[in-house]
Amino acid sequence: MSSNRVCFLKQSHPSRLDTPLFVFLPGMDGTGELFENQLGGLQHEMDVRCLSIPSDDTTPWKDLACATADLIRLEKVAAPRRPVYVCGESFGGCLALMLARYAPDSFDYLILVNPATSFRRQPWQWWGAEMARSIPAPLYSLSAIALVPLLTNMERVSNENRTALLHAMQSVTQRSAAWRLSLAGQFDLDTIPVHRITQPTLVLASTGDRLLPSVEESERLLQRLPNARRVILPESGHACLLETDVNLGKILNAQRFLIHPPLAS
Repeated sequence: MSSNRVCFLKQSHPSRLDTPLFVFLPGMDGTGELFENQLGGLQHEMDVRCLSIPSDDTTPWKDLACATADLIRLEKVAAPRRPVYVCGESFGGCLALMLARYAPDSFDYLILVNPATSFRRQPWQWWGAEMARSIPAPLYSLSAIALVPLLTNMERVSNENRTALLHAMQSVTQRSAAWRLSLAGQFDLDTIPVHRITQPTLVLASTGDRLLPSVEESERLLQRLPNARRVILPESGHACLLETDVNLGKILNAQRFLIHPPLAS
């Protein structure tokens, strides 16, 4: 296990304790930096934190969830009454549900964006984890280039964001990438008491997801989560939050998923 710990990225703006806390849990890259595309639509209504997982991390699910819960508790000390939104994308969606399993009182609202909860049921998932472990090191970094078209609808993502995605993917060590793929392969929704997740939940699913059957999986989640609803993103790819036309803040407002007006500190 890495000696480094998960943390929230350093903020480029002052904390706003009079607004809800919004915690973003990133995809397989773990950097948290790819959420920058969505900050402009959220920062005026939310106090945003982005989780960052060390590039060489090999922490088990339970410890990762508990470490995330500890970070949220620290953030709540200054404003314990404000609500907490947790937003998990892909791998982060699995982490969000693990957070609900091990620390169910750590958040009040849940957002799942193309969660990788179906990963273990995909026929290629073990092959992917094995390849990440055994591929020659010089080819490991190059393999990320081939994955970018699988993760994105190239026409909907700017060159800048495609480059950012590639850089984030290549920043993860080969050992950690194999570990995260194995974690996703271990994730089993049937072992989580999802019927106890009573927090309002919004599931975003992309019809153009080439990596996972996100629309089909969103229907499965709707059947299991007692207080969930869904937004379908037409033509969007798996990494939909990188797309120019996807504005999470507008989606949450349209779904009346945000608390108005701002809270007293």
